[in-house]
Amino acid sequence: MLSLYKLEIFNLVAQEGSFSGAAERLYLTQPAVSQHMRALEATLGTRLFKRGRRGIQLTPAGEMLRDYTRCILRLVAEAESTITNVDQLSSGQIRIGATPGVGMYLLPEWMRSFQNRYPHLSVSLMTDVTGQVAAEILNHSLDLGFVEGELDSNDRLEQMILQEFSQFIVIRKGHPWCGEVSVPIAALNGQPFITRSRRSQTRSWLDQLLNQHGIVLNIVAEFDNPEAIKQAVLSGMGITIMPEYAIWHEQQFGMMRALPVQDVELKRTLRLIWDKAEPFAPVTTAFLTHLADQFPQLLTFPQYRPIMMTRLTSLQDLGETCP
Repeated sequence: MLSLYKLEIFNLVAQEGSFSGAAERLYLTQPAVSQHMRALEATLGTRLFKRGRRGIQLTPAGEMLRDYTRCILRLVAEAESTITNVDQLSSGQIRIGATPGVGMYLLPEWMRSFQNRYPHLSVSLMTDVTGQVAAEILNHSLDLGFVEGELDSNDRLEQMILQEFSQFIVIRKGHPWCGEVSVPIAALNGQPFITRSRRSQTRSWLDQLLNQHGIVLNIVAEFDNPEAIKQAVLSGMGITIMPEYAIWHEQQFGMMRALPVQDVELKRTLRLIWDKAEPFAPVTTAFLTHLADQFPQLLTFPQYRPIMMTRLTSLQDLGETCP
């Protein structure tokens, strides 16, 4: 009988295209992975891999087994998510990545409410630029990502739009524009401006948008941290553009103002991203279910079944899921 453990190793070898890559992800030695794959080939009586100088490729039998293996692992994950009572788990963790603004101003509240609901579970958070969050998801260091930047095309990376956030000109108390209701985009020309670093998708988006309108900013400082940008604005170095959620507390105390921009719509899109080749664990499913009160679209995602807890209701469902 096929071993589920060996199928999991086989699936990683197929994904990585090498025994060494799978060994690294599994914290095994390469000889151990090779031995498991030789045993699997012996069990099936057929070769699964073509070995060459550039790594390995699947044989036709290997490609067929890969399709069945993905189906089997997906069904196991669905069964686990459906049957597992997360309330009764003694421990568990979800690993989340986010772009800096989302990680600083939105996720802490989502994490707090989740841990109030599931005090025995933990959430870890890493913040970085969009591209790095996506890379960490694809190398399985993270389970989910919440990003505002644009994504490069990738067959394994799936995304869902959660919400659009308007961006505003942010000024400190006492700035000459404090009496304005809104500001024309042309007024930004030559203004002392504080912005994100050049490796940020937010910076690329803003540069492109302003270039389209012939705006040349007088950039006086660049930071990779939204809090540093805010402190620079408060110190009088210049102005910036941010979502309103980032300065909610400062606005409450009259320290900052968020002014709409005339003539152009400034919006960024919050996206949930994940590796569609990896079914969600029960704790990940529980976190998404928890967020569904705020983002109902999480409950309606037919093209990717493991996004929420599902059940196989008939043999026809099973046939549609497997090769």
